[in-house]
Amino acid sequence: MKGTTMLPNCDIRTDVPLKDYTFTRLGGNADYFSTVRSIEDARQTVLFALDRDLPLTVLGNGSNVIVRDGGIRGVVMYTPHLSAITVSGTQITAEGGAPLISVSQKARELGLTGLEFACGIPGSVGGAVVMNAGAYGGEIKDVLTRACVMDENGDIFTVEAADLELGYRTSNIEKNRWIVLSATFDLKPGDPKAIQAEMERLTRLRREKQPLEYPSCGSVFKRPKGHYVGPMIEACGLKGLRIGGAEVSTKHAGFIVNKGGATAKDYLALIDEIKRRVYEKFGVKLETEVRIIGED
Repeated sequence: MKGTTMLPNCDIRTDVPLKDYTFTRLGGNADYFSTVRSIEDARQTVLFALDRDLPLTVLGNGSNVIVRDGGIRGVVMYTPHLSAITVSGTQITAEGGAPLISVSQKARELGLTGLEFACGIPGSVGGAVVMNAGAYGGEIKDVLTRACVMDENGDIFTVEAADLELGYRTSNIEKNRWIVLSATFDLKPGDPKAIQAEMERLTRLRREKQPLEYPSCGSVFKRPKGHYVGPMIEACGLKGLRIGGAEVSTKHAGFIVNKGGATAKDYLALIDEIKRRVYEKFGVKLETEVRIIGED
């Protein structure tokens, strides 16, 4: 049964430019844009969309997403204000909009080890769980205990990590149309100095190897088994290749940066060209890791 017709108690606006909410600084408008600040706000937004038979899209901090130039129809739920972090013993529970980096920093402050790999991943907790985010040998599935989710009817329940089908940059959350409200990570006591040293090392590696000085959507492609994406793209002579304002980073070929005025069409054309050239040279079909949403 559809929910009662109502506006949520949160900030809901129409025709909002999504380029203001993505790391790439591109994307068309959202029909409705709901900024949620509580679980109840999230539920009201779900019911608002359900009552009007509108599609619902959840947007965290927009770090690993490309929004097409036509924008997003229906309702976009913007979650970064759902950012509370609580601690119980060696477990940290963070709301879905909390920055994963902040959770990693909280673990460091408490002398808990297991989230060092996440110290530079710019996404939200919800997005990290949906994509089973990982870096430098660690993944969310290594430390996730359970997630609290909301379904498309506004019902809330807990799902154990073992039931989320967490794989390489995937889970069953999107398939089930769940919204991650919070996630609980089970960590271990560690040496604070060693934790700090490892996080500093990984941060240094990121700064040295990744084009953090330009807007980007992060790592664009999944790593094919037995191959590394950046070196393959570089071997195709594609470093610095530019379509419109989108450019294959000259610092790390696995990234596409916005050098100014890029559109989603530029990004997607460049992605297609990279796929074509890599397949032509290596016979490897690249798959995108970045989430591509919206309409042309």
